[in-house]
Amino acid sequence: MTLTARFHESIHEFDAQSWSGLWASDNPFIRFEFLAALEDSGCVSEHTGWKPFHLALYRGSTLVAALPLYLKQHSHGEFVFDWSWADAYQQHGLSYYPKLLTAVPFTPSAGPRVAISREINHDDAWRQILDAIREQCRANGISGWHLLFPHEAPVVGNEYPLLERNDVQFHWHNRDYASFEDFLASLRSGRRKNLRRERNSLAGLACVTERKTGAQITAADWEHFYQCYCHTYRKRSGHSGYLNREFFDALLRRMPEQLMLVVARRESVAVASALFLFDKECLYGRYWGALESLRNLHFECCFYQGMDFCIEQGIARFDPGTQGEHKLLRGFEPVTTRSWHWLADARFREAVGQFLAREKMSVDAYTREVSEYLPFRRHDDG
Repeated sequence: MTLTARFHESIHEFDAQSWSGLWASDNPFIRFEFLAALEDSGCVSEHTGWKPFHLALYRGSTLVAALPLYLKQHSHGEFVFDWSWADAYQQHGLSYYPKLLTAVPFTPSAGPRVAISREINHDDAWRQILDAIREQCRANGISGWHLLFPHEAPVVGNEYPLLERNDVQFHWHNRDYASFEDFLASLRSGRRKNLRRERNSLAGLACVTERKTGAQITAADWEHFYQCYCHTYRKRSGHSGYLNREFFDALLRRMPEQLMLVVARRESVAVASALFLFDKECLYGRYWGALESLRNLHFECCFYQGMDFCIEQGIARFDPGTQGEHKLLRGFEPVTTRSWHWLADARFREAVGQFLAREKMSVDAYTREVSEYLPFRRHDDG
């Protein structure tokens, strides 16, 4: 039976059960509930420059493939930086926006981005998807399509010239550690001492931390977390963050089983909080804030508590978010992240392709360089 492509202007145009059944993954960010929370809260909308335009393939009336898709009027909240591309378009009298984007809004974490049923041919499905995207771009003056942080590369032939872009994040790997001390034993002696000192320093400030999941998270915990999140965002960037209270409330209400909250208290008064999401394979550090600036508090809440949780739950990997070379010395290792880009204008496609080839050489060199600073013991270390 012929496959039919259809664009949807809301996640709610899908049956929630059909969407969920298509994804062979418990990744929290691709869940219907997460994407619906973004839309229902107004964080993702045409007004905010994130117009939902999700693409699906149907065989008859049966959903057989889907991907989150947004019509973007800017490049905020993406974490794959293409502002210079937009400037180049403008300098040549062209419009870079709108563009089509397959990503999880405000979420620089690799994961599934395209779901294709096992009942159809994957190569055929990819051709249908890319044909639909190219036709949409041609008909509506859209500059191109961008696929950010996918776990798997798109299956395409030479007729679909996608450009690959690489970057680096720092992730922690749980090598079947029995405890945090077991992890410390894998480090060189100097780093072991430094990490212990960082963790122990909070006790001298009468500061203690607590981890909570799901139903353990109280309304007071949630209120405190949101205050911390907004306070830190305002201090850092002058606004309260891309995500509002309605979004966070929807997460707690709809998918509490994939939330882990760290609460830090000083002399019994809550002073900081960090919110993580998790699945069977990975812990994702996502949102953080503090009402007081205490030395090493960020490391404890956002790094060490996450490591403890992974060890406790048997989770293999910890993705704490983008950037931060300071993570290296605390055992987070460089990993390559990827995105793919299709630009409708062949001239810019060629120019950007040349730029990305040079950029990849720099990224590869950077990865090799920073790997030299990892704190793990060598055979001749104590």
